[in-house]
Amino acid sequence: MRFALGTSPSALGSENEDFAAAASGAAVLLDGAGVAGAETGCVHGVAWFSGTLGALLLRTLTTCPAWSLAECLADSLRVVRSLHEDVCDLEYRASPTSTVVAVRARDGKLEYLVLGDSSLLLAERDGRSSVVTDRRLDEVGARLRGAVDELPTGSPEHAAALAKYRDALTSLRNRPDGFWIAGPDPLAAEHALTGTVALNSLASVTLLSDGATRLVDRFGLASWDEALAVLDSAGPDELIRRTREAEDSDPDGQRWPRGKAHDDATVLHWALP
Repeated sequence: MRFALGTSPSALGSENEDFAAAASGAAVLLDGAGVAGAETGCVHGVAWFSGTLGALLLRTLTTCPAWSLAECLADSLRVVRSLHEDVCDLEYRASPTSTVVAVRARDGKLEYLVLGDSSLLLAERDGRSSVVTDRRLDEVGARLRGAVDELPTGSPEHAAALAKYRDALTSLRNRPDGFWIAGPDPLAAEHALTGTVALNSLASVTLLSDGATRLVDRFGLASWDEALAVLDSAGPDELIRRTREAEDSDPDGQRWPRGKAHDDATVLHWALP
């Protein structure tokens, strides 16, 4: 098994809130999230949450093979909660959360779980590919964004509109009429997208944070097949480099409206034998 990992923070010197790791037959990727400019209620922070949850989840995937991926995630969420509920306010509206992508090879199948707007890219040996992404956050966000996409990214007006949007979005977190994401409540694991694929049908499995899928799903500068070709020939770092190049060409978000000019970007590419 060959794993290739590339990751880049949104800005030089800033904390990377993405986390990715792999073990024999399993891999995880998490994209931590808070509310920009707001207190989280957690003394540890978003990167601690995504990193701690990711490490615990990978361990659980490999040590509890009889558990489903949703059960592994729920248990890991309970453990993380127990680690800081005595010192942090986990009921606070802006407490840290994270997307989750997890995969595990077992009994000739690839099991997968996707929660939040990170993506899983599956390349089949016959040349076809498919993407699993939880679009519930995007669907809710589309109803709420309003003026955010009409204002220059990074401007004071954009920042104010973005803060209002994020406040409204947070109020719909982990609710039936909203979206689901990994946070203080283990119940969120029950709402993840899950499935299985025959392992021998796959050529590669790729986990991507939404900062690394922008070249395809936001900028439209590459197809998923073209992104796969880059990953297979040059690796994750090249896909991220091309994403940064596109972001730099549109710093104000006029061509591609977005909340952040740059975002943490992480790719974990697993080439199967």
